[in-house]
Amino acid sequence: MYRLAALLLLSILSVNNSPTIALAQSDAEKHDAIRPIPREGGWMKRHESMNERVEKGNVDVVFIGDSITQGWEGRGKNVWAKFYGERNAVNLGIGGDRTQHVIWRLQNGNLKGISPKAAVIMIGTNNSGSNTPEQIAEGVTEIVNILRHQTPKTKILLLGTFPRGATKDDARRIVNEKSNQIVAKLADHSNIHYLDIGSNFLNDDQTLSKEIMPDLLHLSERGYQIWAESIESALADLLR
Repeated sequence: MYRLAALLLLSILSVNNSPTIALAQSDAEKHDAIRPIPREGGWMKRHESMNERVEKGNVDVVFIGDSITQGWEGRGKNVWAKFYGERNAVNLGIGGDRTQHVIWRLQNGNLKGISPKAAVIMIGTNNSGSNTPEQIAEGVTEIVNILRHQTPKTKILLLGTFPRGATKDDARRIVNEKSNQIVAKLADHSNIHYLDIGSNFLNDDQTLSKEIMPDLLHLSERGYQIWAESIESALADLLR
């Protein structure tokens, strides 16, 4: 009876091609990719500093993610200044984050009081060692759902999780690719736009150069240039 009721609730909330997923379980029953949880130490300090920034308003675009997104403040700072310095952009990336940490942050102030024109989401690679592609996709879907609920006027540019590892046979790259195939289906070409720019980082033989990702995960300045150039047309359209 319980299972039937849960399935009925899911079907009701899935009308109109909405990506919303109804999760009847309590937080304790959810798998960890969708179970919101904070982290400690410097993570909380950065989270609070991001909340302080958004409270000031004047936010037209947010970048949501993990250390690769936070890296716009490191190796990517010159590219950020060039592409986003005058676009009222806010970096909501924290190193080491998984989908569950981003879910918690978004539920605890990262979007409070703002309605950006656009949000760029790139998250999931830190889940790839412990979660299935399906679980990661559920985590990404929950993040999208939160944005659609909290900031319904915001256009979402959902990026496929970037490739990692030296070759196409890298186990965690394969997980990312499989989860990307699932989350791509969230695109409605109106409020949610999906873009996979992963191939732009790769050589013709699908290998990953350390010139682009020095540790085969995090981007070099050239990598950030590729990122910015690859999304510019799509993001410009959403910011109009």
